[in-house]
Amino acid sequence: MNRSAVRWLFGVAGLYDGLLGIAFLFAGQSIFVRFGVPPPNHWGYIQFPSLLLIAFALLFFQVAAAPEANRNLIPYGLMLKLSYSGVVVYYWLGEGVPTLWRPFALIDLVFAALFIWSYQVLSPTRRSA
Repeated sequence: MNRSAVRWLFGVAGLYDGLLGIAFLFAGQSIFVRFGVPPPNHWGYIQFPSLLLIAFALLFFQVAAAPEANRNLIPYGLMLKLSYSGVVVYYWLGEGVPTLWRPFALIDLVFAALFIWSYQVLSPTRRSA
């Protein structure tokens, strides 16, 4: 088992989502202007997901701190990554989505694959084998 790689992965995921959440929470308007994305009709639509990203960052830090003990949290992180990337890719292939959101979707797909790998690596049956 590569426990240190799992710890590193979830530490990076925590930093990534935490910094992204903080950036959109405090500078969302500037980010939208910078990338030419029309703002939503209410900033709560940006603030709520920003706070969710910060909450998930804390979850990822918990996994990084104790991977085996917090293995049960990994599927929730996986669902976050697949939900976001699935919505963006769906619209990207259909009616289109602003370019701002595309890199985040691709990064989340990579995280999703690595979360699946880490969940398997931390499997109790795999550890005892």
